[in-house]
Amino acid sequence: MSLINTLAEKVVIATQALYSQTIEADKIKIEITSKDHKGDYTIVVFPLLKISKKNPEQTAQDLGNYLKENVDFISDYNVIKGFLNLELAHSFWTNFLSNNYTNTTFGKGTPKPETIVVEYCGPNTNKPLHLGHVRNMLLGYSLSELLAFAGNNVKKVNMYNDRGIAICKSMVAWKRNGNGETPETSGTKGDHLVGKYYVEFDKLYKAEIETLIQQGTTKEEAEKKAPILLEAQEMLRQWEAGDGETLALWKQMNDWVYEGFFETYKKIGVDFDRNY
Repeated sequence: MSLINTLAEKVVIATQALYSQTIEADKIKIEITSKDHKGDYTIVVFPLLKISKKNPEQTAQDLGNYLKENVDFISDYNVIKGFLNLELAHSFWTNFLSNNYTNTTFGKGTPKPETIVVEYCGPNTNKPLHLGHVRNMLLGYSLSELLAFAGNNVKKVNMYNDRGIAICKSMVAWKRNGNGETPETSGTKGDHLVGKYYVEFDKLYKAEIETLIQQGTTKEEAEKKAPILLEAQEMLRQWEAGDGETLALWKQMNDWVYEGFFETYKKIGVDFDRNY
């Protein structure tokens, strides 16, 4: 029996004790308490007013007092107009855990026809995965597994941001200073290698800005006219125009990153049904 059904039965008993009348359990409305209020479950008392012959606040107070005194897993309550917010005792949660943590089928549901798509991770291909991505991966993968165990048809997908000016910055820096370096020749994981050149771009960019400023250019203009930035912008235009050499370099460096990403996914233990 669910907790909501149990609470509904307790309310039935309470109304009988308080008002010498009864109400059917399915007529009692119980909701999860709004995050704006203190409590775990909320009983809407308006359906009880015909029985109590009192206003909503008084009815909720009556019911709250009775449940707190007579139900061992209710620790406290508060009343917001016609809504009775119940707080569950800490012992309820510890007992729940003790009774269920070894139950390997807890939460398992029957197959459902709908498909749920869970998209998670979604990194850029200009730098390695970081702690924020790990958090995202663990949350996304865990949610996917829970939904699947509950009977849902789940598709886990990963959508990469693998194009744009940020990607071109790594490409330009590699063309300038890479000297043909690859993950194999450097012994560096692919995503770390590409990330190295994204950082290198920033160093070169700042150096060129400083040079332009020393030549009399304003800082604002220097940030716009630094040669390496213009080169990256031109590379992006070439990519958008379908330039073969640019696309080949883009694919090569992306492949390095993907190889590094997939190595990380395997180590962490997450997977995807589809990578976009």
